[in-house]
Amino acid sequence: MGVINVTPDSFSDGGLYLDREKAVERGLELAEEGSDIIDIGGESTKPGSEPIPLDEELRRVIPIISELRKRIDTLISIDTTKSKVANAALDVGADIINDISSFQSDPNMFPLAAQKGTPIILMHIKGIPKTMQANPYYENVLVEVKSFLEERFKTAIASGIKKRKIIIDPGIGFGKRLQDNLALINNLQILEDLDRPILIGVSRKSFIGKILNTSPQERLEGTIASAVLSIVHGANILRVHDVASVKRAVLVAEAILNEDQSVGSPEESKEKKRTYVC
Repeated sequence: MGVINVTPDSFSDGGLYLDREKAVERGLELAEEGSDIIDIGGESTKPGSEPIPLDEELRRVIPIISELRKRIDTLISIDTTKSKVANAALDVGADIINDISSFQSDPNMFPLAAQKGTPIILMHIKGIPKTMQANPYYENVLVEVKSFLEERFKTAIASGIKKRKIIIDPGIGFGKRLQDNLALINNLQILEDLDRPILIGVSRKSFIGKILNTSPQERLEGTIASAVLSIVHGANILRVHDVASVKRAVLVAEAILNEDQSVGSPEESKEKKRTYVC
């Protein structure tokens, strides 16, 4: 999953794609680099960020989704907590709703997804972006994150969402301490009995910066290491900024994990593929 943040203040690429033409160009690049999904968001969700008005979020993302849909077949997800933004995005060609609040912020979000038959991403978050990193605490982060996702999963099903339409995300960096993020990546298999694809978003995040003492733009190696280990522990979808580099690392890792005898044979490799760099 390739990321386009159409914001002035996202932690890694804020301000780079506020211009509509640059955002569309980046979307085309991500598709060329091999993204299976392009995730487009117009509101920063970094720690300490403030929500933005509905009209501004619509202005940022809808023209970009509309233009990309005319030019590429790649799946597009809309990263939003607002049902009106999600609905407008679906109307112009988005395919997936990615809601960091796990569909808690807007009571109309589940009914919208059920009515449209839209795939959704349920993510764990503790608190809201503005305050989520203000001394988060868990008795047992693995148990608590799994319990949260189980509850949201059951609520989604009860709201009319088909099981096959649901993706789960443990929410790396969203109300988590360094040790919480490391424990979740190292134990992703605890989510496998939910029997849904696991999305993991580790790209350039602050836990990597704390380990390496680097800025977001200098965290590629840490992102690759985290992504590969996430695959080993059960991740199916990787949400990243550096699609081409991470995808190359993923292909090598999967060949080793599968003892791949079909390297160089696209059709056979495609059949064995279990991880998606979206």
